[in-house]
Amino acid sequence: MRFLTTFQIADFADTLVSLFTAFVLGTLIGAERQYRQRTAGLRTNVLVAVGAAAFVDLAMHLTGADGAVRVISYVVSGIGFLGAGVIMKQGMDVRGLNTAATLWASAAVGSCAGADMVAQAAALTVFVIAGNTMLRPLVNAINRIPLNEKTSEATYYFKLAVAADALPDMRDRLVEKLEGAKYPVADIDVVETGDDLIEIVAKLVATAVDPNELNAVATDLQHLPGVRHATWEVSTTD
Repeated sequence: MRFLTTFQIADFADTLVSLFTAFVLGTLIGAERQYRQRTAGLRTNVLVAVGAAAFVDLAMHLTGADGAVRVISYVVSGIGFLGAGVIMKQGMDVRGLNTAATLWASAAVGSCAGADMVAQAAALTVFVIAGNTMLRPLVNAINRIPLNEKTSEATYYFKLAVAADALPDMRDRLVEKLEGAKYPVADIDVVETGDDLIEIVAKLVATAVDPNELNAVATDLQHLPGVRHATWEVSTTD
């Protein structure tokens, strides 16, 4: 049996240290995510860290540092698919980006542990947890600052609620009015809202606007036949 001839207690102990380190550090990162009730919580972050450590440790024992570098590159790209699974679009808001970034960081922690860089893995864990906790008050303080539409970069949407029979004409008129106000349209979506009403949602190319100009466009459109409501809104999460 090949296992009996190749098994070395020192190598096995080294692997245990790598996996245990990844497990403990992944637990620390995941516990904070679990406390926040995020999509990827304790178990997910632990499994990502331990899995990354296992792959890197395996490459280290088989082919040395060169093999570990190749495996790490695959871990970096592969974790992107897992991270994409926790990113969700709800209406015009995108949620889960921070959770996906945390999974990416957990993979980095596991990779460091698998490469026998235990101190570096611990240091990275401290920075990841600090980013998810200590920066929260700063984020909240910045978010409470009133938005200045003329200077802030965001995504702007113009919404037009129209009768179903007025849709073809109003769609063209909306694009025409916005482009006339120097706000070209990047994309248009049509949503059925019920009661024989359809909402036309135009995403603007501009990342900063003059509120008075968009209000003027809304006022002009609201007086057209078939238009029930015209408004615009801003999203800072895209």
